[in-house]
Amino acid sequence: MPHSLIPFLTLLKRDLTLAYRHRGEIANPLLFFIMTITLFPLGISAEAQLLQVIAPGVIWVAALLAALLSLETLFRSDFEDGSLEQMALTPHSLAGLILAKIIAHWIISGLPLILLAPFLSRLLFLPDNAVPTLILTLVLGTPILSLVGAIGVALTVGLRQGGILLSLLVLPLYIPILIFAANAVNVATADLPIAGQLYFLAALLTLSLTLSPFATAAALRISLS
Repeated sequence: MPHSLIPFLTLLKRDLTLAYRHRGEIANPLLFFIMTITLFPLGISAEAQLLQVIAPGVIWVAALLAALLSLETLFRSDFEDGSLEQMALTPHSLAGLILAKIIAHWIISGLPLILLAPFLSRLLFLPDNAVPTLILTLVLGTPILSLVGAIGVALTVGLRQGGILLSLLVLPLYIPILIFAANAVNVATADLPIAGQLYFLAALLTLSLTLSPFATAAALRISLS
């Protein structure tokens, strides 16, 4: 194994282990995601045709807000116990270590949303032919939520009440993901081509994966200074 991968994998394993020990923090965004989707049929209408139309938007808005709810825990505990300062002082790449933390965050918060979405889509009468597209948009989109959100968390981690500021910083950046992902599912419902929307999400994912760790590292250095 290359020497540079050892700290990356060690930090990834550490974050996953800590998350497993604090399962209550993982459950909150998932419960929010489930309750938001299940309440829509009760609050609007149980009519299948209406729910089918709004299903892509409802699922994606719930996923976006659930991801936003879980973001604040990304660096908070490490900042409070001094681990972030130690990461910044090590000879290892801070961007690489941050990428490990972002991947761990996605496994904890994004992957469960992808697994739950097909079952919850049944409550909104989403057509069977649109479910694979829904899963694909979540696979492409939820990592972007974690990558982009990490920049906002890094900028606000030193603030005592940074939750509102984090929402103001991150939500405008999430809007293109929401628009193209929900539109792709809507278009798939009508059996029309969805390549353009998926290519856009894939391009955003590539761009975020390339730039976000370095931008987050720079933001953390500012917060720690």
